[in-house]
Amino acid sequence: MNKSIAFAVAALFSAAALAQSKPEAAPPPSWQGGRPAAMSESTLHPFAPHMTGRPAKDLPVNTLKAPKGFKVEVWQDGIPEARSLALGDKGTVFVSNRNAKSVYAVVSNGGKREVKEILKGLDAPNGVVYSKGTLYVAERGKISRYDNIEANLDNPQGKTVVDNLDPERQAGHFWKFLAMGPDGKLYFNIGSPGNIVIPNYLQASIMRVDPNGGPLELVANGVRNSVGMDWNPKTKELWFTNHARDWMGNDMPNDTLHRVAAKTVPNFGYPFCHQGTIQDADFGKYRSCKEFAKPAQLLGAHIAPLGMRFYNGKMFPAEYQNNIFIAMHGSWNRDTKQGYNVMRVKVDANGRASKPEPFVTGFMTDEKADPPMWGRPVDVLVMKDGSLLFSDDYNGILYRVSYGK
Repeated sequence: MNKSIAFAVAALFSAAALAQSKPEAAPPPSWQGGRPAAMSESTLHPFAPHMTGRPAKDLPVNTLKAPKGFKVEVWQDGIPEARSLALGDKGTVFVSNRNAKSVYAVVSNGGKREVKEILKGLDAPNGVVYSKGTLYVAERGKISRYDNIEANLDNPQGKTVVDNLDPERQAGHFWKFLAMGPDGKLYFNIGSPGNIVIPNYLQASIMRVDPNGGPLELVANGVRNSVGMDWNPKTKELWFTNHARDWMGNDMPNDTLHRVAAKTVPNFGYPFCHQGTIQDADFGKYRSCKEFAKPAQLLGAHIAPLGMRFYNGKMFPAEYQNNIFIAMHGSWNRDTKQGYNVMRVKVDANGRASKPEPFVTGFMTDEKADPPMWGRPVDVLVMKDGSLLFSDDYNGILYRVSYGK
C-alpha cells in the first residue's frame, strides 16, 4: 500500500471514529412539540419562576385591582414557587412547590405567620389536599398520605396511597393537581406527555382512587392537561380547567372550563378536537368534533387556567355565591400576552357558565414584553372567614382578597 492510500484509509477511519464519538443532538423540549416548520424561528417560550422567590416589598403590589369594595393584599411571602393550596382544620395553609421538591406549611406562631418546610426531596409535589386530619400529596408518580398532619408538622410520616402513576417518566405535563371529592375519593389529573401526541391509556385523563385502597377509576379522558378542579356545591358535579394545545396561532384554540355532568365517562376530545369545535390538523383528520363532549365555557387562547374553586364563603356579597374563581397563569404561546389574573365565572341553576370576567388584575406590565408580567396566579383557596387566598409561583407569594363595605 503506498503512502497516499494509507493516509486516505487512516483519515477515513479517523473521521468515522470522530463521528461515532460525537454526541447525538439533544431532542427538543416537549413544549416545542407540534410546532410547524413555518414557526421554527419563533422566539416564544415558557417563563420560569424565580426559584427562590422575591420579597413582596420589592414588587408593585399596589397595582393589584379588584372590584369596588374588595381589597387585595399580601398574606405571606417567602414561599418559593408557591403552587397548590390546602387548608387544615387548625388554619394551617399547606403550599406545594413543584420544582424545589418541597411542601410548606404556613402557621401562626406568637400572633405572626411562619413558613415551615415540612416535606423535602419529593418528586414534583404539585398537588396537595387536606381532609379529616390528613394531608395528601400528589407527586409525579405517586400519591401519599400524612395522617394527623397538623400535630406532626415537624416530623410527618408518609404512607403510599397509590404508586406507579408515571412508569415511563413522561415528558410534558407530568405534574398533578389533587382534590378530594364529595364521594371521599381522591381526584387527580394525568396530563398528556407532550403538546400534541397520542396519549396512552392513563394519560390525558382525570382519575380517582379511594384513599384507603382500591383500583384507579377513569373519570374523564381526552383532557390534555387539567391543573384545577372542584365540585359544584349544589349539584356535586365535577368541574375542571383544561389547557388546549400550543402552536396553532395566537387566537386558537381556547383553553377551557369543563363540567362532568353525565354518569358515563366523557371524552373531551384531545388530541383529535380542541375547544369542542376545532379538528386537529394532524390527529383530527378522520374524526369529528361531534363525537366528543363540549366544554362548559371557552376561557381564552393560551391563557393557562390553573386552580379553580367554587366560592362558598360568607364574606363576599351574595351574588358571588357559587361563582367559580379561576387562577389564570398567563400565556406564553402568543405574541400578545394575556391572563396573569384571577377570573370570575358565574354558574346558573341549570349549570350554564358565563363568560369569564376579571376579578383580580394588575400583574400585567406590557403585553408584548418578555416577560410581560411581574406575577402569575396559580391556585385559589376559600378561607374560613370567607376571604380568598391565591398563590403566585413566579414570586413565591400568597395574596388575600377580602371584602368590606
